[in-house]
Amino acid sequence: MARHEADREDLMAEATALRERVELHVPGETEFVVAGFRDNGWFSIYLGPDPVFHFDADGALRRAFVAGDLYRSQKQTLARLTRTRSSSAVKLIRHDLDAAELEAFLTAMRKRLDRLQGALRAGAATIVRQLPADADLLTRLIQVVETACEGRLSAMVKKRSRGRGD
Repeated sequence: MARHEADREDLMAEATALRERVELHVPGETEFVVAGFRDNGWFSIYLGPDPVFHFDADGALRRAFVAGDLYRSQKQTLARLTRTRSSSAVKLIRHDLDAAELEAFLTAMRKRLDRLQGALRAGAATIVRQLPADADLLTRLIQVVETACEGRLSAMVKKRSRGRGD
């Protein structure tokens, strides 16, 4: 883990694990939205450098970065990992979210994704850049955001696998 994190300057260029990706101007968002797909069908949505949501191919939340904290799926909840720094080390302090914290987190996430979904469906989101240029990523993005938003709160978090890409 890096000792000091820095905001990414160009999410679109740096998200190379997302083989298909699109950068969007979305009304109401202060930063560009970058969304894309890995080869295994998993997808990620960057609402600027923070928050970031990573999902598996079924639309289940795998991990997220929100307000500087990392969230990872942990059985049927999320674990929040908070970085603490000393002069000699960086430590991660883990806290498993209780039911109320999990519901609040997922409700806030769903609100952001619903707003993105609304802009996509209304045709209000404008493509800034896209790779590959000829792919229909907006249609695919509408489908996966809908899948992620439709899941029951308890079903949106799957037990964390140890597979590649996690």
